Amino acid sequence: MRTDTEAVLVTGLGATTPLGGDVASTWAAMLAGANGIRPIEEDWAAELPVRLAGRLAVEPTEKLDRVQARRMDRCEQVALVAAREAWADAGAPDVDPERLAVVIGTGTGGALTLLGQDDVLERSGVRKVSPHTVPMLMANGPAAWVSIDLGARGGAHTPVSACASGAEAIALGLDLIRLGRADVVVAGGAEACIHPLPLAGFAQAKAHSTRNDEPERASRPFDADRDGFVIGEGATVLVLERASRVAARGGRAHATLAGAGVTSDAHHITAAHPDGQVRAMRLALAAAGLPPQAIGLVHAHATSTPLGDLVEAGSVTEAIGTHAAVTATKSMTGHLFGAAGAIGALAALLAVRDGAIPPTRNLDTPDPRIALDVVTGGVRRGPLTAALANSFGFGGHNASLVFTPAP
Repeated sequence: MRTDTEAVLVTGLGATTPLGGDVASTWAAMLAGANGIRPIEEDWAAELPVRLAGRLAVEPTEKLDRVQARRMDRCEQVALVAAREAWADAGAPDVDPERLAVVIGTGTGGALTLLGQDDVLERSGVRKVSPHTVPMLMANGPAAWVSIDLGARGGAHTPVSACASGAEAIALGLDLIRLGRADVVVAGGAEACIHPLPLAGFAQAKAHSTRNDEPERASRPFDADRDGFVIGEGATVLVLERASRVAARGGRAHATLAGAGVTSDAHHITAAHPDGQVRAMRLALAAAGLPPQAIGLVHAHATSTPLGDLVEAGSVTEAIGTHAAVTATKSMTGHLFGAAGAIGALAALLAVRDGAIPPTRNLDTPDPRIALDVVTGGVRRGPLTAALANSFGFGGHNASLVFTPAP
């Protein structure tokens, strides 16, 4: 088995999020500490205990062909929008299609199609069910659509690892290049499942914030008054390439994907175990060849749940220490589930590129049990040697990514 130790660079970025319809607007909003969480105004939410969400800032149908979009689930739509931006940003690299791979993670896939078409079946019968239902609901749909759009024939992969899916996709992209199985990989995460059933389920599990009267203050990582996450939707995609290939084509890079660590807790279906988180961070550091002291920023998973934030804070303290700055952008976007790890990677690598760390919103009363240096109030500027991004998911999935400056 071939293992390549050459640097893998991030040459393309694409995103559509509750903060903006592309990378530039999303990043500007993050640096401004903006709010992307809003009330759900539709009638179907009136009786729900949860009536707030991180809705997309720009509808994907504004960027896609109308006929094509109608045959795609919203999760597939956002993946394609982000992938097209990332591919263009990378300069549309000239690559053998059989050496171009796609890895798009998702937590729920086409949940809106599945639930919506079930309603159609119950209400109107089998003849009214869309013939496009199955390709719209399948979890591999986002990766499939992106591979079709780009003509990628080197594999279309779909990690489904709950909230770690997007980060695992990027880690797999790194592996594909280092194992010599692909020259270019389009990797990221996509999610769109704002619907009464998930909202009701999370509310019943006491995992979702019910701060309906002030949605802009609902997601508050590490705050003593946090009461749960806020559901969000969107996608983020990176283009990964080997450094020599980028140099040969005269390309430019945003950052280096220096290492990744992926572990599982084998502990509990919803409760995290700190050992798995610590091991993921340490594996990522080892793969990057860096000591903990080199990490200047940790982009925390930090969903704003009472227990989850506390466990992660302890894990970061054990694996990295308390010297690193910490940011938690879910305070602005909400929790994008399968896309969360990818948007966290985006924030971390852009912080390394620009020497600018976005602030964490709503940290009004820091939890006294947490000793981390969480950035608040405004952008913290200064050069970063390396940044680490964490993603943890139900089922005990853990993924950590390390980014360093581009050469």
